[in-house]
Amino acid sequence: MSQRLGTQGYRSLGLGEDSKVVRLDLGRRPGFERGELPTKPLVRIHLLGLMQATTYLGESVLPRGRKARAVLGCLCLLPGQRIPRGRLAAMLWDRVPEDQARASLRQAWRELTSTMGPLASELLSVDRETIGFNVGLCWIDVLAMLAPEPSPSSAPRSKLAGLCPGELLEDLDGVSTSFDQWLMCERTRFTERLRALLEAELHNMQQPGAAASDQASVARRLIAFDPTHEGASRALMRALVHLGERAQALREYSRCRDALRKTLDVEPSPETHATYEAVRAYSHRRQHDDIFFEPRTGTRSGQPSAPIRTRIRVGVLPFLASRSKHEERLSLSLSQEIAAALARFRWFDVICPISLVGTPSGRPMAERLRDHPELDYVVDGSLTGHGENFRISVRLLDLKRCATPVWSERFKLAVGELHQLDELVTARIVGQIDPIILYIEGQPARRRRYGATGVLLLAIPLMFSMERKKYEEAGRLIDHALETEPDNAMISAWAAYWQVFYVGQGWASDGQQALKTAQEHALRAIRIDPGNAEALGIYAHICSFLEKDFESAVYYFDRSLRYNPNLAFIWGLSAATYSYIGQPDAALFRLEKYRKLAPFDPYSYIFEPVHILAYIEKGDYEEAVAIGRRAVRIAPRFSNSYKPLIAALGHLGRHDEAKIFIEQLLALEPSFTIQRFGQNYPMKDPDIRERYLTGLRLAGVPEA
Repeated sequence: MSQRLGTQGYRSLGLGEDSKVVRLDLGRRPGFERGELPTKPLVRIHLLGLMQATTYLGESVLPRGRKARAVLGCLCLLPGQRIPRGRLAAMLWDRVPEDQARASLRQAWRELTSTMGPLASELLSVDRETIGFNVGLCWIDVLAMLAPEPSPSSAPRSKLAGLCPGELLEDLDGVSTSFDQWLMCERTRFTERLRALLEAELHNMQQPGAAASDQASVARRLIAFDPTHEGASRALMRALVHLGERAQALREYSRCRDALRKTLDVEPSPETHATYEAVRAYSHRRQHDDIFFEPRTGTRSGQPSAPIRTRIRVGVLPFLASRSKHEERLSLSLSQEIAAALARFRWFDVICPISLVGTPSGRPMAERLRDHPELDYVVDGSLTGHGENFRISVRLLDLKRCATPVWSERFKLAVGELHQLDELVTARIVGQIDPIILYIEGQPARRRRYGATGVLLLAIPLMFSMERKKYEEAGRLIDHALETEPDNAMISAWAAYWQVFYVGQGWASDGQQALKTAQEHALRAIRIDPGNAEALGIYAHICSFLEKDFESAVYYFDRSLRYNPNLAFIWGLSAATYSYIGQPDAALFRLEKYRKLAPFDPYSYIFEPVHILAYIEKGDYEEAVAIGRRAVRIAPRFSNSYKPLIAALGHLGRHDEAKIFIEQLLALEPSFTIQRFGQNYPMKDPDIRERYLTGLRLAGVPEA
C-alpha cells in the first residue's frame, strides 16, 4: 500500500491559490465510509489494483481512455454526491485553458456513457454544472471495505482486504499533476481508514472468549495488508502459542523483524521483542496464559495482574446526531476523521470510534465510559443541522479526573462548505487537542505511570521554563528516558531539540559538540520512526538553525507536514527557517497557520522572536517592537526575544528603551556580543543579516 503521507501534504510544497493543483476532497464526504451496497449490483467495480468494471452478466464496462477511467474513479469515491464539472475538468486537464478542459471532459463523459451502454441511463446523470453516479446500484470494493458494518452478503472486511490487493487506482498514476496529488491523498486516507477498521476488527477478536484460531486468521489478514504492523504480529504470536504452534510464533517474529528492516530500516519495538522473549521462555500452558491474555484486572489468588502501560490512550466517541440518517452518517464520518488525524500524533494511542461504537449514548458520560477504563482522554461531540448550516460541538474530557472537560469548541459550517470539513473543523480540533494533552501530561503527578515517555513529558515544561537550572534538569530527565527506552523516537527527537535551545540560549560551552549530539539524536529518531512528523521537523530546524543548511531544512519541513499537516508545532518551527532565508511573508503565513491550529498553546511564546524578525525584514519596526515588548513580558527568561526587539529599537533610535532590554539580555547571556552573534546566527541573505546587526549596533549592544 502507499506510504503514509499527509492528506494536505501538497500544501506544504508551497502551492498557493494561483497554482493549478485543485483540491478535490472527495474521500472525506460522509458517503465514503457508508458502504451502502446493493444486494444484486448491476455493476461490480474494483478500484484497488488494476481498475475493473463488469456487469452482472460478466461484460466489461470499463472505458479504455485513462481520463474517462479517472472520471469513473472519482465518481465511485463520492457516493450520493455530485461533482462540479468545472472542478473535475480543472483537476484532470490542469495544463490547458478552462474551455478546452471542459471540452475534454465532455469527450471523456461521452466515452464513459458509450461504454456503459444501456446501463448508462440508470447509473450516470449530468446537468449543466454537475455530474453524478448511482453507486447504490453497484458493488465497489473500496466502499465494501470501509463500510462501518460490512454487508452480511459480502465477505468480512479482513477477508476482502486479502482478496482485493493493490493500491487505489494504481494504473492511473500520471493522468495529471493535480490528479496525482489528489490520488496520493486519497490513497493515504483509504490506507489509514482501512488500517483503523482492521485494527478494530483485531481488537474485537482479542476479547476474552474469542477463539485463538479466529484471532490468528484476522491478524494474518492485517499483516497481509501491512507486513510491518507490529500489533498484528504480536497478536498472531500470542494466538499461535495458544494453538500450540510455538515454533510458528517464533518464525512470525523473524518475519516481522525482516519486514521492518527491509521496509523501514528499524528494529522491532521493545514490546514486540518482549513478546518474542516470552514465547521463547514459555514452558507450560498456564505460564503462557499469564503472559499473553493481558487481562485488565488481577487478584492475589494467582490471576495475572494488569500490564504496565507506557502510552497515553485517547478515545474518540462516535459523535451524536439528533435528526436525520444523513446527519448520523456525517457525524460518524467526522469522528472517524478526527481519530485518523489524531493518530498522526506520536504522543498517544488513539482508540477509533468503531471500537467504541457500542458505547450507549443515553447515560451520563461516566457511565458511558465505564466499560473503557483503559482510556485517559476521550473526544466527545455532537452534530445538528439547522437549515443551511451544521452546528458542531466538541469537547475533550480528562477521564483521570472524573471525566472533567479540559477543552471545548463549537463550529458552524454551511452546507456548501462540507467539502472543507477537514480544513475548517477536523484540523482545528486535533491541532488544539495535541498541545492541551501535552501540557496536562507534563504535570508532575500525571506521568509516573507511563515509563520513559512520561519522563519526557515531565521534562518538556522544564525546558520551556527557559530557566537554566530547570532546563538542565530537563536534560537529565531526557537522558534518563533515553537510557530507559533507547528506541523511542520521540525521546530521541526531543533530546535533539534540547540541544538546539541550549545553544540558542548561549549556555552550551561547546557549540560544535552540541550540534553533533543534536544531529545524532535527530537522525536516530528518524531511523526508528521514518513517519514521525515531530522528529522530521526537529531535524529540519537543526539543519537550519545549527547547520545553516536551509535547502535541507525546507525539504524536511515539507516532509514533516506531509505526514501530519495538523501539527501546529512544526508550522511554527518552520516559520523560523523562512525568516532566515529572507521570506518574511511566508514566515508570517506559517505563524498564522500555527495560531489557527493551536490558539491556546501555552508555549506559543517560543515563536514570538520569529514574528519580530519577520517584521524587521519587512521594515516595519513599530510592529516588531510591539510584538517584542509582549514577548519579553510573557517569557522574560527567553533571551531570543530580546535580540530582535533591541535591533528594532535601534533602527527607531529609541536608545533609552533599548538600554533596559540590553541589560536584561546580558544578564541572561553575559558573553553576548554583535561579533559572536553575527558569526553564529543563521541568516542566508547578507543584506538582511547586516540590517539586523546594524540595529543592534545602533541600540548600543557591545561589538566584541
